Amino acid sequence: MKFTVERDVIIREIQVAQEIIASRSNMSILSNVLLEADNGNLTIRATDLKVSFETTVPVSTGEAGRTTVFCDKLLGILRSVPAGEIEFEQNPETTGENFIIRPTFKRIDFRLRSIPADKFPEIQTVAPASYFELPQKQLIEMVSQTIFAVSNDETRFFMNGVYFEYAEDQLVMVATDGRRLSFIGEKEISNVPEFAGVIIPPKVLALVKKLATGEGSVSVAVADKHIFFRFENYQISSALIDGQFPNYRKVIPENQEHSFLVAKDELEEALKRVSLLVEKSRRIYVELQPNLMTLTSEESEIGRAREEITCDFDGPETNIALNYLYLVEPLRVVDSDTIRVEFTDPGKAITLHSEPASNYFHIVMPMQIQ
Repeated sequence: MKFTVERDVIIREIQVAQEIIASRSNMSILSNVLLEADNGNLTIRATDLKVSFETTVPVSTGEAGRTTVFCDKLLGILRSVPAGEIEFEQNPETTGENFIIRPTFKRIDFRLRSIPADKFPEIQTVAPASYFELPQKQLIEMVSQTIFAVSNDETRFFMNGVYFEYAEDQLVMVATDGRRLSFIGEKEISNVPEFAGVIIPPKVLALVKKLATGEGSVSVAVADKHIFFRFENYQISSALIDGQFPNYRKVIPENQEHSFLVAKDELEEALKRVSLLVEKSRRIYVELQPNLMTLTSEESEIGRAREEITCDFDGPETNIALNYLYLVEPLRVVDSDTIRVEFTDPGKAITLHSEPASNYFHIVMPMQIQ
């Protein structure tokens, strides 16, 4: 095998491959990236047996072939040399250090040990008819509005991913950690084949969100135990989380008695300042009076912070204790200048909406007032 490619063309793809297998540092086939050169293209594959990645980049092919090399060291080599043309060669007549990396503009060559490509795990596939089209922009929005609410409690593995279903003529993504819930639904998607609701690991969603440009569409397929994404020159798949996701519809309040409007940027800045004096509990107090919202950190040995901001509210005086992160994280992804917050009483869930309302919302359970 022999091919030549510009460093900047290949390095980004090898960086992605390394992200997938970064937890593996031993010299095993799963620490390797597969390289296959043929007909002016280089196919790159990586997998950790749960998430799999494949991409194709143009190269000048001198001789077709395939092999696998230790991804971490390959990436280190590519990072160490300046931009320019690099020649790669697999010498089948030698054993051991038989994959040569040679920048054409430097008097140096690197020789990496390789493992035959036939030992590389097979990557899952699905029939082309199983795919449906979704605009990249909408998929990015769905992931952004939910992924931060995924639970990291491994004892509740069924909440360690984003729930994905097609119900009531809309695609839905939901995430919860038991104290908050984020929901988004997209109705303007056609030709979606029926599939049972599935739980997608956040690792693959973060990868798709990172690589997607927001232009064009992405093809999505849901199989029995895997989900697949195809867009541009990428093919990405992931094993699904096996478990029963909570009945999120029971958590969504049917109606709430009170609401107020507040400027998103003003609330974000106030939370940033008040949280400077918040300790491990992350508890802040939100006090509401007519047209006035007061944020107060929980008093501690360090001290206390208090800030008043204006809001549009004409309900009863109310004091709610909240985990400030559960406000900060939704505010980062809300795409309106104004937030509408709905609630009934200090002990029940509050709901954050954009104003005007969009196709997503975020629910937060209050903390105990101490």
